[in-house]
Amino acid sequence: MAITSANQLELLQIADAVAREKMIDPGLVVEAMEESLARAAKSRYGADMDVQVSIDRKTGQATFTRVRTVVEDDLLENEKAEMTGEMAGQTIKAQGDDLFVGRKTIPIYGEEGKQIDSKVVNAFHLRKPTQADAVMIEGLDQSIQPGLGDVLIDQIPPVDMGRIAAQSAKQVILQKVREAERDRQFEEFKDRAGQIINGLVKREEYGNIIVDVGAGEAVLRRNDKIGRESYRPGDRIRVYIKDVRREQRGPQIFLSRTAPEFMEELFKMEVPEIYDGVIEIKACARDPGSRAKIAVISYDSSIDPVGACVGMRGSRVQAVVNELQGEKIDIIPWTDDAATFLVNALQPAEVTKVVIDEEAERIEVVVPEEQLSLAIGRRGQNVRLASQLTGLDIDILTEEEESKRRQAEFEERTKLFMDTLDLDEFFAQLLVSEGFTNLEEVAYVEVDELLVIDGVDEDTANELQARARDYLEAQNAKAMAAAREAGLQDDLAGFEGLTPQMLEALTKDGVTTLEEFATCADWELAGGYTVENGERVKDDGLLEPFDVSLEEAQDMIMTARVMLGWVTPEEVVGTSEEEDGDAPTEEAGA
Repeated sequence: MAITSANQLELLQIADAVAREKMIDPGLVVEAMEESLARAAKSRYGADMDVQVSIDRKTGQATFTRVRTVVEDDLLENEKAEMTGEMAGQTIKAQGDDLFVGRKTIPIYGEEGKQIDSKVVNAFHLRKPTQADAVMIEGLDQSIQPGLGDVLIDQIPPVDMGRIAAQSAKQVILQKVREAERDRQFEEFKDRAGQIINGLVKREEYGNIIVDVGAGEAVLRRNDKIGRESYRPGDRIRVYIKDVRREQRGPQIFLSRTAPEFMEELFKMEVPEIYDGVIEIKACARDPGSRAKIAVISYDSSIDPVGACVGMRGSRVQAVVNELQGEKIDIIPWTDDAATFLVNALQPAEVTKVVIDEEAERIEVVVPEEQLSLAIGRRGQNVRLASQLTGLDIDILTEEEESKRRQAEFEERTKLFMDTLDLDEFFAQLLVSEGFTNLEEVAYVEVDELLVIDGVDEDTANELQARARDYLEAQNAKAMAAAREAGLQDDLAGFEGLTPQMLEALTKDGVTTLEEFATCADWELAGGYTVENGERVKDDGLLEPFDVSLEEAQDMIMTARVMLGWVTPEEVVGTSEEEDGDAPTEEAGA
């Protein structure tokens, strides 16, 4: 097939038709045609030749040109696409007046073959200028000589495309059109992540649902479907755009119907107050298809957030329930008070007492015996959703279990004070009743706090503290002696923040020097979790019995490395700032 014999306007008509069908820029289709014609020309003139084709956007005329770049003499490798400055000068001299100088933008490619930049060079066209070239010539010195990086451009005859060349050109055009279509699809959906969209089910592949979303296809993976849902081709479906990613095979749009955000967006559609920002959904937890809990707050004291979400006769919440295949929804008022919020989150169970450990982010809930199964829920559903909603680990105890545990703690602490301070049972129980839990509290508390105990005068308080301090000093001396016997070195012994008992635990595990301590990982000290054969396994930390947190372990290790000169204090600060910008891990060493 000869390009010269074809209707030149037909190229533009084809490009326009393809662009309208695929909803892409016609210029991209024309560029694909230019590349395909250039490839066909290279098969005729040789792959070493830099052949470029330009199609006039008005007439459809295709112009074939050869481009040669001026390089240094010792870098000349391909005479079909390169030439030295001397060769370029001779060529221009031989051309006479039949040439003009313009400018050309040359792309710069990186290691992976992708364009990373571009540069503008002088382009010497080996032909007479036409009226259309006037803009290109304007303001340029037509007497300049070619320099390194400049190009010489001369026209070559068009090629006749055989069957194989035509097939190759077709493949190039199709590939470019597909790439343009993928780019358009990605640009259209990249900012729509987090929104709800309606689509049509096209087919099912290995349990995943392929959904037609208008401008392309999206995938609803098996684990993002509500359990008992089934779809047939042609069914309409409402989904949440979970993520949009650019991948090698094109943009991938991932949908979900199980994400908590899907429920939040549904409520935003059904409840105008949420859409307007008068009511906010502060937290959401779901067991998709079964049960869900959402916490809401109103910024207008005249509007009840729970009532607004429920709607007249439950109309608003029922619309969401119907969309989620009958998923039951508990709507809970949100409050800053963690205990009150948790009591609300555990509804319909009744809570007797709440004990919060803010440092460990754990919470203990005491419920009557008859309320235990209701608080836990079927297969732990109720307490699991409440935990997700509050962001706290929840332990549920019955009143009887809590009473037994507290009695055991009372007896254990009473025995501790009797054995270490040489007290009778009654006096030891008085200390425990006043809230003393360990010897350190007795030894170093203000004397006034001991004087409030019935029967304790100043002399008795001083004697109690002396006994506690003597015992602690004896234990410290014993632990330090054991650590020294195990090989403890002075540099580690003098490290601030490590008690004798901690040093004893470290030396038992072979950590005897500051250098060995500095090479420890934070989870080796504070403890954490690792995954073995797909299961999470608890790793005990060397200093975990002393309640050393992951952050404290990190600080001690970095301090040791600074003392050894491995890092500078500035580097430690920079590392801390970077870690603050990252999401914290769920548990140490996880």
